[in-house]
Amino acid sequence: MKKTHQFSGSADAVPAPWGGELSAQLEPGEILLAWLETDLDGRLKFRAGFVAATDRRLLARSPDGTGWQCWPYGAQLALSLTDHAGAAQLELHDDQERLAAWRFTLARNPAALRLLGRFEAQQALHLSGQRLEAAPRLCPTCGGAIPEGRDDCPTCSRESAAPPSTWALLRLWRFARPYRMPLLAGFLLTLLGTAATLVPPYLTMPLMDDVLIPFQNGAPIEYGKVRLYLGGLLASAFLAWGLGWARTYILAWVSERIGADLRTTTYEHLQQLSLEYFGGKRTGDLISRIGSETDRICVFLSLHLLDFATDVLMIAMTAVILVSINPWLALVTLVPLPFIIWMIHSVRDRLRHGFEKVDRIWSEITNVLADTIPGIRVVKAFAQEKREVQRFREANNRNLEVNDRVNTVWSLFSPTVTLLTEIGLLVVWIFGIWQVSQHQITVGVLAAFLAYIGRFYTRLDSMSRIVSVTQKAAAGAKRIFDILDHVSSVPEPQRPASLSHLHGRIELRDVGFRYGNRQVIRGLNLDIAPGEMIGLVGHSGSGKSTLINLICRFYDVSEGAVLVDGADIRSLRVAEYRRHIGLVLQEPFLFFGTIAENIAYGRPEATREEIIAAARAAHAHEFILRLPHGYDSLVGERGQALSGGERQRISIARALLIDPRILILDEATSSVDTTTEKEIQKALDNLVRGRTTIAIAHRLSTLRKADRLVVLDRGQVVEEGPHEELMAREGAYYRLYQAQARQAEADAEAAASAGGEDVAAVA
Repeated sequence: MKKTHQFSGSADAVPAPWGGELSAQLEPGEILLAWLETDLDGRLKFRAGFVAATDRRLLARSPDGTGWQCWPYGAQLALSLTDHAGAAQLELHDDQERLAAWRFTLARNPAALRLLGRFEAQQALHLSGQRLEAAPRLCPTCGGAIPEGRDDCPTCSRESAAPPSTWALLRLWRFARPYRMPLLAGFLLTLLGTAATLVPPYLTMPLMDDVLIPFQNGAPIEYGKVRLYLGGLLASAFLAWGLGWARTYILAWVSERIGADLRTTTYEHLQQLSLEYFGGKRTGDLISRIGSETDRICVFLSLHLLDFATDVLMIAMTAVILVSINPWLALVTLVPLPFIIWMIHSVRDRLRHGFEKVDRIWSEITNVLADTIPGIRVVKAFAQEKREVQRFREANNRNLEVNDRVNTVWSLFSPTVTLLTEIGLLVVWIFGIWQVSQHQITVGVLAAFLAYIGRFYTRLDSMSRIVSVTQKAAAGAKRIFDILDHVSSVPEPQRPASLSHLHGRIELRDVGFRYGNRQVIRGLNLDIAPGEMIGLVGHSGSGKSTLINLICRFYDVSEGAVLVDGADIRSLRVAEYRRHIGLVLQEPFLFFGTIAENIAYGRPEATREEIIAAARAAHAHEFILRLPHGYDSLVGERGQALSGGERQRISIARALLIDPRILILDEATSSVDTTTEKEIQKALDNLVRGRTTIAIAHRLSTLRKADRLVVLDRGQVVEEGPHEELMAREGAYYRLYQAQARQAEADAEAAASAGGEDVAAVA
C-alpha cells in the first residue's frame, strides 16, 4: 500500500517518498496548503518531481535532482499554467525572468489547479499583510470549495449526492394541478365506493341475529327481512362496482395525462440544455429516464396510488365502524398495527436506496444497447461481438446482484407483515369467542367483526406492499427532477434584444474558453466582415471547432464576448439567433425518414421545388433521382442507406435550404472523394456570395479561395491573411501547407508503389 503523510491545514495526504522529504523542509508552524506531484522532466521524459504551496512560500524539488528550492511570497512573484497536446506546464516567474518550470501530464491538472488557486490566494493575502490559516480545497471544475470529509464537489455532483426521498413524489403536484377537478371527482368516487364495500358486513349482523340464529332455535324465517337484507347486499355490490369502475377510469385517465405531460416537459427541458450537459451523460441513461421512469410513475399514479388511497379510507372507515360496534374488540384488532408501522419505517430507506441503485444499473444496460445497436457495423467490422456480449452480461449480472439485495429485504418484510396480520386475526377470534361466552356480544356481531377484520388486515397488508412501488416511484421521480432542476449553461436572456435583420458581422473580443479544467481558447480577437469568407486552419486541438461552437452559442465564452452586428449573442434569443446560421458538420447526421424530410428539417414548410433547388445547389439532385423512390426514399437510421458523400451532400442541402446569413462548414468535405469535393466546391463558390462564411477544412488546398485565412495555435490567432500572403511569410501556415504537401506526395508514392506490385503480381 502506498504510504502517505498528513500535514496540518486542509491539504490532502502527501504520497511517499515526498512526505518525509517535505516534512524536513517545513519550518515550525508552517502550514501546507496544496501540492502537485509532477511526472515529466524538461525533455518530456517520465520523471517524478514535487511542488508545494504553504502559507509562507512555494517549495519545489525538480526531476533533475538539483534538490529543494523555495520562493517566499512577494509582490513580483507569479505562477502560470498552460497546456498543449496532452502535457501541461506550471511556470514561476517574476517581473524580469522565469524562475522555474514544471511539466506534467494532464491527469495531474486538477492538483495543479488547486496549487495555483492556493498560491494566488496566498499571494493576495501576503500583499495585504494577512495570512491564511486554513485553506479549503478547490474543485478543479467549478472552482468552488470542497467541504472537509468529502472527496467530491457538492456543486458538480449535486445530482448524485442528494438521496432519493418519498417527498419527491409530492413535486408531481406541479403536473397534477391542471387536472385537480377530475382528481377531486376521483377522490369522492373512491370515498363513496369504499363506503359501499363496507355495507355488506354491517347487514350480516341482523341477517344472522334476527333471521338465521332464531330459525336455528325454532322460530320461522321472516322472508321480508331476508329479501330486504339480501337486496341491500346486492344493491351495495352493484353500487360498489359502478363507483369502482368510474373512479378507476377517471384516475387512470388523469395519470396517463400526467405521465404524458411529465415526458413532454422532461424532453422539452432536455432540448433547452446546452451541449455541456449532454457531454457528461450517456444516451441510454437519458432514454431510460424519459421512458421507463415516467412509465413507472404513471403506473404508480394510476394503480398503486389509487389502491393506497382506497386502503387508507378502508382502514379509517373500518376502524370507526369497529369502535362503534365494540371498542374493546376494536382495540385488540389494532395490536399488530404498531409493529407493522415500525417495520415499514425501518425498511423504507433501505428499499429506496436499493431501488435507486437498480435504476442506475438498468441505465447501464440501456447504455450498452444504445452504444452497440447503432454502432453494429463497427462491432462486426472489428469482430467484437463477444466483447460486447460480455459487456452486456456484466451489466446484467450487476443488475441481478443489486436486485437480489433488494429482494432479500423485501422477501422478509412482506411475509412478516402477513404473519402479524394472521396473529392479529387469531387474537380477535380468541377475544371474540370469550366475549360471546360471556354474553357481551352476539354471534352476528362477531361474524360482522370478523368480516370487517378481514377487510382491515387485507388493506393493511396491501398498504405494506405499496412500500416497494412507492420507493421505486420516488427513485424514478428523483431521477426525472434531476433533469428538470438542471439549469442550462447557455441561458436565455432576461430582456432579449431584437434581431430583425442580420447582416452577418462577427466580432470576437478577448474570447477565452475552458473545457472543464483545460484552457482551449485564450484572449482571441477576430473581426469578420459581412459577406466575408474566412478559413480556420491549425493543428488538431488548436481550437477551430471550439471557436465554431462559441459562434453558434453551443457554449458560452468563459471570458470576453462574441458579437454579431455589434450585439452580444448572449443578449439574443438562442433559437432566433441560430435560425440565421447554416451548419454543416464533419460527421453528417440524418434522421430516419425520407430524403425530402431530411433536407427540409430546418424548414418543414418548404415546398418540393425549394427542396429540389437546394439539392441541386448541393449537387445531390442527380444521385437522389437514381434512388428507387427519389426524394421519397427512406435514408435508414442515421442515413445508413446512403454513402458518406451522399449523406454529406444531403446535409449541405439542408443547411442551404434555410438561406442563412452565416454559413459554417466544419470539415464539410472531409468525408467525400476528390471528384465529389470538386462538385461541392463549385456549388459553394456561388453560395458563399453575400453570406458570412466560416470554413474549416482538413485539406488546406480547399481554402485557397477564402478571402482570409486565420491560423490558430493553442487557442490563439497566430497568423491571418490571404493564402498567397501567408505562403510568402513562410510562417505557421507555410509550415502546415508544406507538411501536408509532403504527406500527400508520400501517400501518392505509396499508392503508386502498391499499384506496381499488384501489376507485377498479376503478370
